[in-house]
Amino acid sequence: MSQRSLKHNTILLIITIFIVAVNMRPAITSIGPMLDIIRDDLSLTNAKVSLLTALPVFCMGLFASLAPLLNRKLGLTRSMYLMLFVIGLMTAMRGLYSNYASLLLSAIIIGIAIAVMGPLLSAMIKQSFPERATSVIGVYSFGMGVGSSLGAGLTALFFESTGSYPFALGIWAVLSVAAIFFWRLSVKGDSNLHQEVREKGEKRKVDALSPWRQRKAWLYLLFFGLQASSFFGIITWIVPLATDAGMSLVQASTLLSVMMTLQIFLNLLFPIVYERFPKRRFWLFVFLTMGLLAFILFWTGDRTLMWVSSILMAIPLAGLFPIALLFPLDATETAEDTNEWTAMMQTGGYLIAGFLPLLIALIYDWTGEHQYTLMIFMGLFVTMMILTFMIGDREQKME
Repeated sequence: MSQRSLKHNTILLIITIFIVAVNMRPAITSIGPMLDIIRDDLSLTNAKVSLLTALPVFCMGLFASLAPLLNRKLGLTRSMYLMLFVIGLMTAMRGLYSNYASLLLSAIIIGIAIAVMGPLLSAMIKQSFPERATSVIGVYSFGMGVGSSLGAGLTALFFESTGSYPFALGIWAVLSVAAIFFWRLSVKGDSNLHQEVREKGEKRKVDALSPWRQRKAWLYLLFFGLQASSFFGIITWIVPLATDAGMSLVQASTLLSVMMTLQIFLNLLFPIVYERFPKRRFWLFVFLTMGLLAFILFWTGDRTLMWVSSILMAIPLAGLFPIALLFPLDATETAEDTNEWTAMMQTGGYLIAGFLPLLIALIYDWTGEHQYTLMIFMGLFVTMMILTFMIGDREQKME
């Protein structure tokens, strides 16, 4: 293969990773803007409608361990085809059937598909970009950030234009069609991960590196769970927190949009910085300190400081996730090992993340005070600081 063809294929694969990653969030974040409309149209309770956003996150944790299994049975290529098809089908179903059962079923199955795709993408990045994995992880997290913002920001516009929330939810199926098309172009002829491992005779090594027996893997799991909890908790509760402090709904929604927009660009920038300055512990402390400062400013209730807080909060929301994705890549040597470690980390991590927003809702219903919500968030960041000490830097792992 010529140098020009190799460069072309590499660029195409990076674009594909981005488009596939975009598919991993709109089916979840598009529900949020439509919650009240769905609740009123289907005569649901708040508890029932909240399951449409909580269940996918729980499933992302419960079923992440399916990724290594499907990788061995079907291979990376066919597994990704299947998951992209499932997301597209379930998303399109929301546009055809506007009832609670179909919404609940689609939420569960989409969560399972995303659970499988996450570890597989990390494994593919480890295999295809062993020397530039940090930068490509940035593309991956950037794609997820774009998907989150598209789902949260454009779904309401689609609804206003058509008056149909099923259409506003189902339109996101077109992203899966694009991802399948690019996946077919970029992975044509590539070997599957399970074949590569078998050819190298790595099974004994995979068993020896089982993450379930590694203390560091459990630290990764807990850290991933806490950072995911902070992400889903903040995007769920920042608008109620802001309106409770006196902002209008439009102002609060704009505050969230500013935070998410800034996060998108930082998602792409930070992994490039990590590659040049790979001190994980340093960056984690910077981001966590920024987060704590943002919560303190938000707690004041001053409008100007709340806007500053939203800008500061975008920094940890953008920076923590890519570092958490890099943990399994730092700890492993083969793509199959990366798949195993990422699956474990996301299994427990997303279970934690799915529980926290519900816990906040229960505490708020009980107390009627959002100061406890801010205290919970600050507790998460302090706990992550403690875990940062325990995890250490990348260099400590490699020794």
